[in-house]
Amino acid sequence: MVVGKDCVESSGLCKLASCAKMPANEVLRSFSAAEVRLLRRRLAQPAECVFDPSFQEPEAEDRYMGPPIQSGQARGNDDSGVDWLAPGGVEWSAEHEQHAFLRLNYCRYRVMEIVREHAGRRLPAAAAAEVLRWERLAAATREQLVRVNMPLVLAMAKRTRIAGVDFSDLVSEGSLALLRSVDKFDCRRGYKFSTYACRSILKSFSRVAARTARHRGRFPTEFDPALEKSDFLDKKRSSVEGDCVSELRAILGDNLAKLSDVEQRVIRARFALDEPSNGQPLKGKTLEEVGALIGVTKERVRQIQNKALDKLRSVLEEAVLVK
Repeated sequence: MVVGKDCVESSGLCKLASCAKMPANEVLRSFSAAEVRLLRRRLAQPAECVFDPSFQEPEAEDRYMGPPIQSGQARGNDDSGVDWLAPGGVEWSAEHEQHAFLRLNYCRYRVMEIVREHAGRRLPAAAAAEVLRWERLAAATREQLVRVNMPLVLAMAKRTRIAGVDFSDLVSEGSLALLRSVDKFDCRRGYKFSTYACRSILKSFSRVAARTARHRGRFPTEFDPALEKSDFLDKKRSSVEGDCVSELRAILGDNLAKLSDVEQRVIRARFALDEPSNGQPLKGKTLEEVGALIGVTKERVRQIQNKALDKLRSVLEEAVLVK
């Protein structure tokens, strides 16, 4: 609903599409970077408020923007978190709560009025300063309302019986629901804010439970860092290598490849076939070490090794064909 005659006749949530333009660059230079960001964000989004006809009365500003709201009756720590989040651990009366919501929406109403008055035009410096002033006042009042009612989220999160959902997720979703409720609550309807907010918070808990269930359906197991890198291939490779070494030792033991004594010594030394593994990877000798062992050059060792491997390969291929 756009601010106008309809809002005068009845209370309710009023919205006004962003229609004013950012001030000129020379005007923006008089504001800080944070103020420019706030102004840009405000004009990029629709302005809204829960309108009350009393906002248009001449004494409205004095009525709603008077002295700060005084704290209500203090209460002890009931394990709800109110002593942590609210200054002094307070509980507002119905009158204090209503005044705070009217103050919040009056500030938002004044922003809407400025935006409407400058529809299609750039905001002058004075109007931009007024928008920033009312935005700050609205933010301060909103923060006060959220802090006082935050224990409601904590208490409901503790009492909710939803399996498989972290307490922190419930508090996070409930806090967002509380913020939305503060912006949309109409205090003139005669019931307390907690009555309105409880329903919104419970709906948010249902949403996070449904989202968690969908997530678990797609990812049925919890994240396990040990599963990030599987050692299956390494174990499989070690097993295959062990089988090959065993088969090679059997061939050399019976000399099925008809290797000469020199060829057998070269193969056993190069591949450490005479050394016990003890579960550790075998480490064979280099060509140069084998050459020093049998009294030849490393190039000659390479030739002997290649010839012996050709004979072993032939025996292994025949064994595979027989199988």
